[in-house]
Amino acid sequence: MTKTTEKKAGISRRNFLKTGTAAVAGAAVGSGAITGFPTIWAQNPITLRQFGTGVSNLNAIAEKCKEDLGITLEMTATDSDAAAQRAVTQPDSYDIADIEYWILKKVFPTGVIQPMDTSRLTYYDQIVPLFKSGKLLPDSVIAQGTAPHTVGFVESMDSKTFAAGETGYFTMVPTIYNADTLGIRPDLVGREITSWADIMDPAFKGKTSILNIPSIGIMDAAMIMEAMGEITYADKGNMTTEEIDKTIDFLIKAKQDGQFRAFWKSFDESVNLMASGEVVIQSMWSPAVAAVRSRGIACKYQPLKEGYRSWGGGLGLAAHLSGAQLDAAYEYINWYTSGWVGGYLNRQGYYSANMETAKQYMSEDEWGYWIEGKAAQGDILAPDGTVMEKAGAVRDGGSFEERMGKVACWNSVMDEDRYMVRRWNEFIAA
Repeated sequence: MTKTTEKKAGISRRNFLKTGTAAVAGAAVGSGAITGFPTIWAQNPITLRQFGTGVSNLNAIAEKCKEDLGITLEMTATDSDAAAQRAVTQPDSYDIADIEYWILKKVFPTGVIQPMDTSRLTYYDQIVPLFKSGKLLPDSVIAQGTAPHTVGFVESMDSKTFAAGETGYFTMVPTIYNADTLGIRPDLVGREITSWADIMDPAFKGKTSILNIPSIGIMDAAMIMEAMGEITYADKGNMTTEEIDKTIDFLIKAKQDGQFRAFWKSFDESVNLMASGEVVIQSMWSPAVAAVRSRGIACKYQPLKEGYRSWGGGLGLAAHLSGAQLDAAYEYINWYTSGWVGGYLNRQGYYSANMETAKQYMSEDEWGYWIEGKAAQGDILAPDGTVMEKAGAVRDGGSFEERMGKVACWNSVMDEDRYMVRRWNEFIAA
């Protein structure tokens, strides 16, 4: 907090801290009288327990949060399926749920997450429109699947059903998202890759992989099958049982024919499969491609003519949060969206939901490379300072608008989700 803001608030830090109780801290915080007060949380220690997938439960974020706010973040990283299960079955084990939007569709109706009052979110107005209207640009086509805006709002604080459009109540604040495609080893595939269908080329038999998270893997399979002309789905994100059967039967046959080398669940598995050369084309996440490249191994995140499969995640408030704990959670979320974390995530190849604030924490060259699709003027560094890309490199797929503007579908939960998961497990076991 600067001296100026302290004065404006009409309360001095010293006088405030004399009160010394979390309850008083909570009252002042809740009133919106003051903001940006790490010392308060240092005097009235608050710990927030956060869990979610490994992509955003990063130690660097916890360390920076402690430094800036004095709030201790206890982070637990799991895979997507475990996150969905924990959110519902162990609601008292966390304060902040860092989950994906397709998981939210399973979780929110159970009442374990409380709606968020958007008037308490400092940077709400600057959130990328994709999360409010489903459109990145006014002329964008809304993609199939569980588009975040369809599960982003509720009508009131006690509502458990999703609202049709923007309201004053968020189910969670969006933080991270990306447009996913296939990763390839250009030195080993030996030809141009242009379509999702290319992963089924017999030339790559025994050297391909897709990810083994049913709700995501099925979407990759759908992109592949449509690209091959095997099927046209009414909605890839909400298949009928017949469409699920056709998709899984196709995958089982491809597996029995030896097309796949493996099925990965974690970031590290995908990196190792690609870096070793055991796999030359597979489902991948952008930072995993960067991780392979940082080892000096050629790897490309290939734009494909059918477009991208996308995913997004955010931070949700546990239903049990109240008082000073709830105030601290809002303060943490406002800090999270204020720019430092956004810049950190952008520099790994993900996208921040608050681009305006993130831009302030990136150099002009970083912003040009990661967001505008420009050639890097100098070396592009990873958040840990290692060289990720050499000067002259251009991001695979181009700019933010080019990539997120070509999303064909979002990761999804279908009406026939249980049936789909059962059939998916048959495929993995086949």
